Amino acid sequence: MALWICQACGVEYPETTEPPAECPICLDERQYVPVSGQAWTSLEKLSADGYAVEARKVETGLFAITNSPKVGIGQQSLLVQTPEGNLLWDPTGFVDETGAQLVRELGGAAAIVASHPHMFGAQVSWSKALGGAPVLVAEADLGWIQRDDRAIRSWSGDLEILPGVTLSTVGGHFPGSAIAHWAAGANGQGVLLAGDTIGPAPDGKWVSFMRSFPNKIPLSAAVVDRVANASTRRPFDRLYGNFGGTIDTHASVVVRRSADRHMAWVRGDFDHLT
Repeated sequence: MALWICQACGVEYPETTEPPAECPICLDERQYVPVSGQAWTSLEKLSADGYAVEARKVETGLFAITNSPKVGIGQQSLLVQTPEGNLLWDPTGFVDETGAQLVRELGGAAAIVASHPHMFGAQVSWSKALGGAPVLVAEADLGWIQRDDRAIRSWSGDLEILPGVTLSTVGGHFPGSAIAHWAAGANGQGVLLAGDTIGPAPDGKWVSFMRSFPNKIPLSAAVVDRVANASTRRPFDRLYGNFGGTIDTHASVVVRRSADRHMAWVRGDFDHLT
């Protein structure tokens, strides 16, 4: 028996003797099955091969949790610390007892939340390693769960998961795609944890909105406007993506400016330049 992990996306599957025949998440148009074909690993094998969980301070009250080497998509998880408990956002695809102890030393997790199904990672394994922390999955995306567990709870709309930490479903990438607003972040100016619902560009001055990043499928102007409006309802100065990208300052302005640029291009406003 093994706890199977899709090598392409890093999402965990139930403990069985043989791996699943396919990964529905990777078969979807927003992700992909590599040309080499569907492949599987397991938590047990990753541990035996020396994979590890690492933690790095990003700012006061915020730590980046990563796997070394990377697993699946290779997202950076973020641990938001509050006096009432911590949020583990976008859990990685690998965890072991050493990694769990590292997070416990930082205060553990009162809740585990993925921004969307590509970021489910080893969310149930993280929950079990951290004493049964609840795993929150947006109601609209419950059908993408591959490893069910009684720790999983559904939610939708806006939810203050911890004092000053509010989850919101804004859609776009997935119907249940979510963001987390941390009011105390950035020295009290507010931080947005955006997953890749809103993707920071390499220059730190723009963001992007996509149905699929690997397959380059855009979103419509109407959807991007909706996502931008929903994401900027609460003030924030800094934005973190799920692969280490950051908008360090004036991030809410960047989100709105980037949304307006996207909308103009897909409407055809700049067709004369092409």
